[in-house]
Amino acid sequence: MNKIRLGVIFGGQSSEYSVSLHSAGSFLRSVHQDRYEITMIGISMDGGFYHYEGNIEDIEHDHWQAHAKPIAWVHKGIFEIEEQKLIEMDCIFPILHGKNGEDGSIQGMMNILDLPIVGCDVLGSAICMDKEVMHRLFELNHIPAAKYICLYAHGDNPTFEEIERQIPLPWFVKPCNAGSSYGVHYVADRSEFESAIQDAFKYDGRGKVLVEEAIDGFEIGCAVMGDEHLTVGEPDEIELEGKVFDFEGKYELVGSAIYCPARISSQKAAQAKELAKAAYRTLCCRDMARVDMFVCSDGRIVLNEVNTIPGLTSTSRYPTMMKEAGIEFADLIDQLVDLAMEKEINI
Repeated sequence: MNKIRLGVIFGGQSSEYSVSLHSAGSFLRSVHQDRYEITMIGISMDGGFYHYEGNIEDIEHDHWQAHAKPIAWVHKGIFEIEEQKLIEMDCIFPILHGKNGEDGSIQGMMNILDLPIVGCDVLGSAICMDKEVMHRLFELNHIPAAKYICLYAHGDNPTFEEIERQIPLPWFVKPCNAGSSYGVHYVADRSEFESAIQDAFKYDGRGKVLVEEAIDGFEIGCAVMGDEHLTVGEPDEIELEGKVFDFEGKYELVGSAIYCPARISSQKAAQAKELAKAAYRTLCCRDMARVDMFVCSDGRIVLNEVNTIPGLTSTSRYPTMMKEAGIEFADLIDQLVDLAMEKEINI
């Protein structure tokens, strides 16, 4: 049996560059080597594309560029410029987060090159990346979510008092187009509002910031995989010491703990899974996504957001939830690649 020629893209131009490097390292250590012929492709912070053939440790420690060669993309592959060498691929696995990785940009580029890519397509990626668009679709489809108001860098925005009349304090202020909790702030009173808004705008590439009600409850998540038929992992639960599940909390578990399975009843878990599938369908997701929700103090479950390329270390939330459902990390990778390859066959 011929190996699948798999291109693994890491790095990128977003604030989540370092997260991508660690996910890529864990992915490359875990993948079934006998099934794939892997081509590693790095994107530098300034947007350059490179073919990398070095060791995994240099990716994780951000030393990979010293051993990388510039490339040009061509139909169904890459062209190594210095070596004048063509490398064809069957499928692309993007391990990218944030700008140009999760927003539909790399997905559109791969479509033009006729390369199947794992994960949501252009439409689903763009929708999930923009939290205002996500909220609007939730409203249209009667999917419960936090109350919100969107503020624009160029436009007439409501005043603090006008927002407070619609959504009582406290609030969460967050960029519409960012991840890993960059620019997210808990706002308890007026003195915290302006600085929170200014910082959130710094991380949003489209000049949009959400003001959301702060839900009285705790966060859970569901890993969803599939297209026509969906598989949902066991929900997990986040326990926080503070108000925001920030970068250190997510990736270093500083002031936070994650429980999988979540400490909720089987009935509540089943409800969360059904809501996760409804959100996944509503936002036009494909292949994989992590759906984040809140369990309110009154027992309701409301949607928070959807992550189309979740963390992919062996201990990240998405693989852990799927492992709890009986799918080991390496097998999960295989299933995701198969989904992407099937899409090409079905077009």
